[in-house]
Amino acid sequence: MFELYSVVKGASYFIAHAPDMVVNNGTTQTTQRKADPNAEYLTQLEKSLRSYEDCVAYLPNQVYIGNMTPEELEGYALPWYEQKALGAQRKGKYGEIMPEDEFIGMMKICDVFDLVKLEAGFSASVKEKLGQHTLIDASQLQVFDKPSEEAELRKLIDKEHAEPIYYLGKIVGCIKAAHDIDESLSAHVIFENIVSKASCVLSILHLMDKTDVDKDEIAYVIECSEEACGDMNQRGGGNFAKAAAEIAGLTNATGCDVRGFCAGPTHALLQAASLVKAGLFKYVVVAAGGSTAKLGMNGKDHVKKGLPVLEDCVAGFAILVGENDGISPEINTDILGRHTVGTGSSPQAVISSLTAAALEKAGLKLTDVDKYSVEMQNPDITKPAGAGNVPEANYKMIGALAAMRGDIQKAELADFVKKHGMVGWAPTQGHIPSGVPYMGFARQDILDGKISRAMFIGKGSLFLGRMTNLFDGVSFVLQQNSGKGQAEAVSEETVKKLIAQSLKDFAGHLLQE
Repeated sequence: MFELYSVVKGASYFIAHAPDMVVNNGTTQTTQRKADPNAEYLTQLEKSLRSYEDCVAYLPNQVYIGNMTPEELEGYALPWYEQKALGAQRKGKYGEIMPEDEFIGMMKICDVFDLVKLEAGFSASVKEKLGQHTLIDASQLQVFDKPSEEAELRKLIDKEHAEPIYYLGKIVGCIKAAHDIDESLSAHVIFENIVSKASCVLSILHLMDKTDVDKDEIAYVIECSEEACGDMNQRGGGNFAKAAAEIAGLTNATGCDVRGFCAGPTHALLQAASLVKAGLFKYVVVAAGGSTAKLGMNGKDHVKKGLPVLEDCVAGFAILVGENDGISPEINTDILGRHTVGTGSSPQAVISSLTAAALEKAGLKLTDVDKYSVEMQNPDITKPAGAGNVPEANYKMIGALAAMRGDIQKAELADFVKKHGMVGWAPTQGHIPSGVPYMGFARQDILDGKISRAMFIGKGSLFLGRMTNLFDGVSFVLQQNSGKGQAEAVSEETVKKLIAQSLKDFAGHLLQE
């Protein structure tokens, strides 16, 4: 009896264009406004915001939702913000780029405590638009039938500390505080959490739309963002996973949240793979929404250098892990990289623990991995902010390690980076760029026979929480399906594939006669 690895059945990616949230909710902007409300940065900020059309046409965004590949993006010279993707589309192979007004409407749909209040005209407009969205159930639109009057919104904002909701620079609603004195339930925190929940829900909806698995078959959801929901007695108690599953219609699912800063998604995928392999659940969804706090995070540098504010998107993703079907790429849980307590914080020690040490135990070299997915930060964003090209720096470290170990010659370092690395394209939303943006592409590349192995590396900065000075990180290998054990259990998908190939061969034989 073979022990089968869990497989990746699908992946989805979501973006919400959110320029008004940049101005009013991003931490860089809100703290600047408290420190100096007349700062030149704030006066110049709104002039640097992109239109929705420019956001959709932005090359890295088209890669994120699957309309372009990383290889195609590599063919464009930096800076990418000066160019536009020809024929750019809102919807892509893996998801969509949603306008801000519709996303605000989705926040209302995700609110189950009547905390989101929307102005009548805006509410009616959003209801009409979301009514045309193929993933939104008509029953969910009833929340827009009881809008708020302008006087009510003004009272909530001025007297009860509600957080205003802006669209095109105007107040179109607000989010109420969920408690009078509990800071964990303040309007600001509720705003952040509903944004994260809504982007997570939309990611799950796209995932289910793009796979052949019924919603009722999803038994478990793991949410792995960097937000925390709770009250004053348990500030991070959760549960975003079950909250998102409820709105997404996964009625048979339970679940929990996993936190690990930027390494969270990789930890969550390992847990999902283990739960499925152990036979506890047939299908597990790993998902995360985005962060309003990180909107415009590097905005000061961008505006100062005459760039548009490129961090104007809330992002999300969802990945479906399931039982081995004999076809889908496997998560090899025998090849695990771990940054342990004793690893240390030097770049060489960190990257070695996450790559070479794990591969060596499996009898593999660093060159045996076709592609490494690291911190896939967009260099268009990070380079002007002084952070350099993050993915390239990671690939150079892995390449240098390969040279030190004798896997390649030193002269081959540049070729190693090009062959085993990729350009970065993900929005800088903390956990969002960390390895997982490549999952959709990796799955397809493995199915198409372009690659056989990809290593996903998640790294986290635990010191940000002020509880430890440690870094964190885990990694795993996604590999071509080995087909082991299929003699005992041949899946329906495998049968369909075999029949299709037989019919193709038979048709070819007829043409030759």
